[in-house]
Amino acid sequence: MLTDEVLEAKQHRDPVAPAERCEAALQKARTQTLPDGTPAHSFRTLLEDLSTIVRNTCVTRSGKTPTPAFPMVNTANATQQHALQRLQRITL
Repeated sequence: MLTDEVLEAKQHRDPVAPAERCEAALQKARTQTLPDGTPAHSFRTLLEDLSTIVRNTCVTRSGKTPTPAFPMVNTANATQQHALQRLQRITL
């Protein structure tokens, strides 16, 4: 819930003035970490991290009989899981 001071400031601010960061955003920028201690990502570094999730098609070699191929996807780490969960919530 917004305080009266915040609401009043929003009503009287210059709409073309640059936005000011809150203290939490400034802290995150200074430390490059999130409040839970995990590293903060830019959009670019998050995409780079997500790009390490791969799907490999594997085939076993068991003599002359052909074996079916099967997909193998590596397991996402905690940061990747969190990002993927947030992406799944986006609706168009």
